[in-house]
Amino acid sequence: MRQLVEVKVKSKSVKDITNGYPLLSKEAIETSLEKIQEGSILRLIDSNGRYIATAYYGLQNKGIGWVLTRKEQEKMDTKFFVKKFSEAIAKREHFYAAEDTTAFRVFNGEGDGIGGLTIDFFNGFYMASWYSEGIYSFREDIYQALNEVVEVRGLYEKLRFNTNGQYVEQNDYVSGEKGEFPLIVLENGMKYAVDLNDGAMTGIFLDQRNVRKALRDRYSEGKTVLNTFSYTGAFSVAAVLGGSIKTTSVDLAKRSLPKTIEQFAVNGIDYEAQDIKVMNVFDYFRYADRHDLKFDVVVLDPPSFARTKKMTFSTAKDYPKLIKDTLKITNDDGIIIASTNNASFNMKKFKTFIDKGFSEANKRYKIIEEYQLPEDFTVPQHYPEFNYLKVVFIKVMS
Repeated sequence: MRQLVEVKVKSKSVKDITNGYPLLSKEAIETSLEKIQEGSILRLIDSNGRYIATAYYGLQNKGIGWVLTRKEQEKMDTKFFVKKFSEAIAKREHFYAAEDTTAFRVFNGEGDGIGGLTIDFFNGFYMASWYSEGIYSFREDIYQALNEVVEVRGLYEKLRFNTNGQYVEQNDYVSGEKGEFPLIVLENGMKYAVDLNDGAMTGIFLDQRNVRKALRDRYSEGKTVLNTFSYTGAFSVAAVLGGSIKTTSVDLAKRSLPKTIEQFAVNGIDYEAQDIKVMNVFDYFRYADRHDLKFDVVVLDPPSFARTKKMTFSTAKDYPKLIKDTLKITNDDGIIIASTNNASFNMKKFKTFIDKGFSEANKRYKIIEEYQLPEDFTVPQHYPEFNYLKVVFIKVMS
């Protein structure tokens, strides 16, 4: 039996929740949370005992739970989830209808009304990612609801939360057809190989779809392109298909080499005509600078935080230096595609990092395009802080 707990909200937080803020923080709550179980339903009330909203309790890095409804009589059952999924899928009908794109986000957590859960579509297969034990406790109702709303060819899941002090990041087949991997998906006509049963990642970050299209359509023809923190080389594929004369993909992970070769191969690209380097990006910058290598386009999409034996990197602290290092190996009139998915700062702050890097290198620049999350990555209205992706196309002025 699921626990139902009445929880008093501090007066300063009542207005935020009433106005639609979806995240529940520890600081917003007056009631002791010591004995509350993950997945408990929280009936949120104000200091006078008046109902505000219904939430669930689920610990994740962002907070202690998410608001699910502001209708007092609404129950958290299969019917509730059917309604949420139906609304989300209706918004994405044109993605389902598209012939040149077969991978996109179907349900984007708090943006679609259930924080802590995302669901992605990969050519008939669905992959659910769970970010807390609390939301995972609703798994049965959620999967039943999903199967009622869409035809699920096969279902996979990824668990991305702490349990008993251990970080769980497993992935697993759930039901339906078992996929034969790599599964080939289309994105704006480009082919990408994905694996839904191979660790935390799938082989492609769907939130960069519009950025890859821009790189292919407007910035690659006749250019040399350096793709740093390249993962499986998705940006490199876009560059080659856009007419790049040569791409260089650099990533520290050993598996980036076979994965990048695979992405080139499914697009009929001769990988031997491209450079793929398994090495620390910062070591590569030094190598390129020493050998006087310069590029027309450089893609910067680092992890928010990374640690190696030699160094640590944090986008919040080190992005200006990353820009400065990049400028040494970027041609005048070249393009830097600077990206981050760090949710701890906004686009305005991100631009100050870019400005600092250029200023320290004594270089001028012009921002020519900006991107945030694509439309299938719905974010809560009026709360731009949930729009974590920030991408800026920068022209280096000669």
